Amino acid sequence: MLVLGTVLGLVGAGMLTGGTALAVVTASQQDDGYFTSPAETFAVDSYAITTPKLDVGMDFGVPTGVGFDLATVRLQATAVDSDRDVFIGIAPRADVDAYLADVNHSELREVESRPFRDDYLNVPGTQTPGAPTDESFWTESASGAGTQEIIWKPAAGNWSVVVMNADASEGVAVNLAAGVHTDLLGPIAVGLLVGGGILFLIGVLLVVAGAIGLGRNLAPAPRTPGIAVASPQPPAFGRVDATGPVTPPLAAAVAPASVGADASLKPISPATLTGHLDPVLSRGLWLIKWLLAVPHFVLLACLWFAFLVTTIVAAFAILFTGRYPRSIFHFNVGVLRWSWRVSFYAYSALGTDRYPPFTLARTDYPADFDVEYPERLSRGLVLVKSWLLAIPHLVLLTVLVGGMSTWADPWRGDDGAGIGGTDEVSLLGLLVVVAGVILLFTGRYQRPLFNFIMGVNRWVFRVITYTALLRDDYPPFRLDQGPTEPAPESVGAPQG
Repeated sequence: MLVLGTVLGLVGAGMLTGGTALAVVTASQQDDGYFTSPAETFAVDSYAITTPKLDVGMDFGVPTGVGFDLATVRLQATAVDSDRDVFIGIAPRADVDAYLADVNHSELREVESRPFRDDYLNVPGTQTPGAPTDESFWTESASGAGTQEIIWKPAAGNWSVVVMNADASEGVAVNLAAGVHTDLLGPIAVGLLVGGGILFLIGVLLVVAGAIGLGRNLAPAPRTPGIAVASPQPPAFGRVDATGPVTPPLAAAVAPASVGADASLKPISPATLTGHLDPVLSRGLWLIKWLLAVPHFVLLACLWFAFLVTTIVAAFAILFTGRYPRSIFHFNVGVLRWSWRVSFYAYSALGTDRYPPFTLARTDYPADFDVEYPERLSRGLVLVKSWLLAIPHLVLLTVLVGGMSTWADPWRGDDGAGIGGTDEVSLLGLLVVVAGVILLFTGRYQRPLFNFIMGVNRWVFRVITYTALLRDDYPPFRLDQGPTEPAPESVGAPQG
């Protein structure tokens, strides 16, 4: 349901976007109903400018009296030299070829608009053409001083447009503009909007239903960080030891009040993020981890679409009830957990060679993330948390991670190091690359560097927790470094 809903939702969103664009274009039509290109100057030394073969495969006419225009083309030509008369006409290609046989003319091959550039194929010849106005094969034609215009309804066949001086003299220099009129855009826009809206609505309903179903299967996790486990043998890039002592598994635990800890101790943040550096790491595996993680990126694209949809649904639920729907909460936390495991492995920490599991649930993976479920949330804060109150954090994180897309869209990055979704170099991405290069040449992952990288990631996920409406607790302005969350702070402890 989630995958199908994501596909339908994205297709529907694309149709809605296209329909909206067409509706805007239709509404902005010029007074005469034509979409017209800017007039550009076309100049050659030969007798005529011709277009290559225009192969029209169908008739665009409709029965008389229907009052519906499938397509009408308008061509306008103005001589650069106001003393000259200009001729413009359209005719079957075979007739044009016969008329210009052995006549020096220029066939327009390519036109670029920005900047304007035209390219011609020069067709040599020794004959002088007769005046174009004396010929009777033109389907549509116009000649004279000033701007000359022809209006043509395309019909099946091979056609060619010809621009000349009316007296058939050499040296053609004209300003040309082309326009098209159609009554199709309005119905197409309506069809895209209606069809896209239906598909998008069905997709959203399927996504929400799928997310709720997945969330129900995620049992509420106790509020303890993940426990590090020994990694399997790394691939044959060479095994190396990480610098510094290995954190014992039990050292990851931070006992909250809900599981028997001192009630006067308050966690720094309701969001807990851990990541334990493997005791041994491959020297060079990090160079291709982003490639190995592609299956995760594909699935995370679906999950993040669902995350955005369910967050909007949760926002309305909080606004009217003051509660975050529990199943959706566990699903969204699971998406963040999955994203953190993949980023820890592939691009934002490179802290393990153990391949991430394909699951939203908590596992014994070296990287873990969890958020304590809030029984009540502020109805008013939901309107300002994500965009207003979080601005100070977003500004600081822009410096640290080059934008908030590092955690969300790693597959959009330019270098596989986790600098995702931004063209600027981020501090986090730079540090990860430095750590990888040091590991490649020395066989060591510098633990102080790892601890700092973990602190940046922890800050990012705390802010995500807040902006995704999962908690009302404002994120602290602090860089808590290291593999585990800091010890809880004393709240209301007796003095002396």
